[in-house]
Amino acid sequence: MTSTRRRTDMGPRVGALQSSGLTLLLSLAAHCSGPQAKGLSPGGLDASGANLWASANCSLLQGFWCQPAGQLPRDQLSALIQRLALLQVPLQAWQLSCLANLASRCGLQDDFTLHPPNLLLFYNLSQVREVDCRAFIRRAAQGDMELLSHLPDQRVALQRVAVGCLAGARPQLSASNLPLLGALVCDMDASSISAADPHVLENLQHCPRLTTAQRIALNSLLASGKTSLGPPGSWTLEGLQALGSLATYISPHLWAQVQEAVGLGFFSSMVAACRAGRLSQHEARRFVTSFLESKTKLVSSRPRLSTGQSCVRGNITAATLRDNLFLVHYDCAQLQSCLDGHLLRTNLEPLLQHPLPTECQRVVKAKLAQIYPQGLPEDQLRLITSLVYLYSCTEIGQWSITSRDTVVALLASDVALENQTEAVLQKFLEHNGTVSGALLLAVGGTRLCWMSPQQIQTIHPQELRLAGALDVSSCPQSRKDVLYAKAREAFSSSRTPAAYYHFMRPYLGGAPAEELQHLAQANISMDIDTFTSLNPRVLQSLDVSNVTALLGHNVGDLQKARSHPTVRSWLYSLNSSALGQLGLDASPAGPASPTGPSSPTGPAHGTSGPPSTTHQAPHLVHTSGLPGNAAQASTSGSPWAPLGHLPLAVALPSSLLWLLHWGTCTLASVDSAASGWLGSQGSGAGKTGLLDSAGRPLGLRGRL
Repeated sequence: MTSTRRRTDMGPRVGALQSSGLTLLLSLAAHCSGPQAKGLSPGGLDASGANLWASANCSLLQGFWCQPAGQLPRDQLSALIQRLALLQVPLQAWQLSCLANLASRCGLQDDFTLHPPNLLLFYNLSQVREVDCRAFIRRAAQGDMELLSHLPDQRVALQRVAVGCLAGARPQLSASNLPLLGALVCDMDASSISAADPHVLENLQHCPRLTTAQRIALNSLLASGKTSLGPPGSWTLEGLQALGSLATYISPHLWAQVQEAVGLGFFSSMVAACRAGRLSQHEARRFVTSFLESKTKLVSSRPRLSTGQSCVRGNITAATLRDNLFLVHYDCAQLQSCLDGHLLRTNLEPLLQHPLPTECQRVVKAKLAQIYPQGLPEDQLRLITSLVYLYSCTEIGQWSITSRDTVVALLASDVALENQTEAVLQKFLEHNGTVSGALLLAVGGTRLCWMSPQQIQTIHPQELRLAGALDVSSCPQSRKDVLYAKAREAFSSSRTPAAYYHFMRPYLGGAPAEELQHLAQANISMDIDTFTSLNPRVLQSLDVSNVTALLGHNVGDLQKARSHPTVRSWLYSLNSSALGQLGLDASPAGPASPTGPSSPTGPAHGTSGPPSTTHQAPHLVHTSGLPGNAAQASTSGSPWAPLGHLPLAVALPSSLLWLLHWGTCTLASVDSAASGWLGSQGSGAGKTGLLDSAGRPLGLRGRL
């Protein structure tokens, strides 16, 4: 078929496409896996499509979506999961939870050794056979436990399964058990860590953060001299470097016992790593603060900061700033006395590459105010990302922010606070008037949470479409409500309920009850991660039948999240009979204590039943008010428009938009049904894949 075939040639196939269009998107992702995809013959998701999953690349697989994947035969779903493991595709929690349920329904869970470790975290643990227990936990423990942040009961259940595997009342952190437990040690209490075999350090290196009690336990273990490092007085540079980020938690008391040459050598290596971007400023600053506190006596003078302090260390030069031991030689008092304004003006970047303690950061900020009394120039703003949190909204009001790059530099860091985000964006809006989709994508969903409602209203729906799915689950409810309304403007023209849900999913935390009831009628099977981000007050108006229909195949995941505040508050509104319908007991406040055989607290005994080779057919229900129906939408939004009014940037997953820009996938090679479904979008010039002022895709001339 050529790209010039008329739309009228495809008429007979449009009806079939309405039910299979979403599957086609997933097939298209597999077809268009890069430049080598050109010329591939269309295969859809038929029996010959298994090879497509075996060749799809990582960037496309990151766009995995459960709804179309649910239509795959068992062998193709298995091939997809194994491909995800082979390429180590970083899926998010909402993708993994529903994929785990798909795999379980197809009887694929027993193939866990071929599956991604992160996927194992979401599996139904009651289906883990006793004979597989240790192997399952060993692989699951390689996963990222932070993915279970919205599933507290699943996280507890994993600990219980680990206990069962170790056949003890509590996990014994012996040398033989530690490789089995992996990152599960990160959830262990401080007493268990203190009593653990010294090899526990290898496990703790996988923890994204340590609690205060865990830090104390770590330092107690290091002080004992039982680790491979020996007592602090015998520590070596190589031994400290092997600790990785754990070294940033070492207490000043222990640093005082380390040989001076070793300590200074390690300090130099840590600062070098920070300046090269291999260690975050936050971690480096934690280390520097602790180390310098222990080395007060090594520095000739560390008096309290005062304006009258004289420079006794010598004027700071450009060469001084290149020294990784700069902060050892110059405390904050000496920084104030020895740092010349002209040098600061020309060497701000190398200075701020050092992980300055907070007091030293304040010195730099004060000196910059003396140099630039009318506010920092824009070229300097891009260099002060580590200082942003020190500036008031009034001070930010003096800045001139005209460039998107400046906004990204100021807000992409993890130091700007909520009111500062709003102030920075306001200065940008004063000059540019609007926030682009590219900027939204660059600064991320968290910053979107911190925009004022008025600023959110300035976002054009088209820009939100271009930004794709932004994670706004951490937003306060007031922001979720505003973002939902804005997203409704952008995506209400979706053709089908499944497509609408795909694009609206991140923004449903602000959805009213009517919207959720319509989605419940549409067989979308909401993932549990999205469910936990819904408005708790709105959930109170939904009964068991509403929630059961809303979650669909994923309703069993309520057990994994019953202690989550949103889920718990809804469960409290139910009586014991309603809880029984969900397979839960009458004490929703506590973690995972289910009834019947669905308990996730331990592995199943014996072998599991034969795997199902087919998917359970979804229950068909009324879907008025959602896309794909003649009825109007609910009063919570605008009427549904046909797909012909939907820009291609919305019709395709965000993970496929890059294909339009680079032209690496020739859509004309795909089945004519695809062109029929998308062909109503019209044509344009160029090949950018963006939209024109009328909401039509640019750059599709000669492609569709």
